Amino acid sequence: MIAVVDYGMGNLRSVAKALERVGAEVAVTSDAGVIADSGGMVLPGVGAFADCVKNLDRPGLIRPILDFVETGRPFFGICLGLQLLFAESFEFGRHPGLGVIKGSVDRFSGGPFEGKDRLKIPHMGWNRVTWNTHEPPFDAVSDDDYFYFVHSFYVAPEDRDTAAGITEYGGPFVSALRYRNVFATQFHPEKSQEKGLSILKSFAAMVDRWDS
Repeated sequence: MIAVVDYGMGNLRSVAKALERVGAEVAVTSDAGVIADSGGMVLPGVGAFADCVKNLDRPGLIRPILDFVETGRPFFGICLGLQLLFAESFEFGRHPGLGVIKGSVDRFSGGPFEGKDRLKIPHMGWNRVTWNTHEPPFDAVSDDDYFYFVHSFYVAPEDRDTAAGITEYGGPFVSALRYRNVFATQFHPEKSQEKGLSILKSFAAMVDRWDS
């Protein structure tokens, strides 16, 4: 079973329905016990970084999430669920994240994107991902495939080897990540039609192998 973490923010039902569509057993939950007993976890998210951390902390979900990651079971973060994995975010101030990945979450208007006056923020719509890996759950995608994005901030991992996919938007940014048993995308696979569903299907198969 895959636990989709419910912390009051995020497109939970669309993520759950997409996973069910590819044959996964899903529980949308804020119960630490259900999370601990699940074979896989998905952390979705939309909204402000600091608010999401507070919403995770209030019901005591941060420790169960970190404990789950430590078990080695498959974990998948989507959009803000990717960003929350990082040590800190500079969205409306400086805020600590979950610290699973060393690095930061930065706004498009800074860093390599400085001076891009015509860059529209948020980055919204379809864009291409160049893949650095074709191992699961990214084994059924190619560099010609497009995925759906909506975000104003991007992740900057200290270890560039964690970058599973790169997208160009005023400059290159990490749009997919792989770190041990942790996988995540800045784009929304649940909104990315066939190719997005192929990623979720491959992730679900990883969970099935773990459960078996």
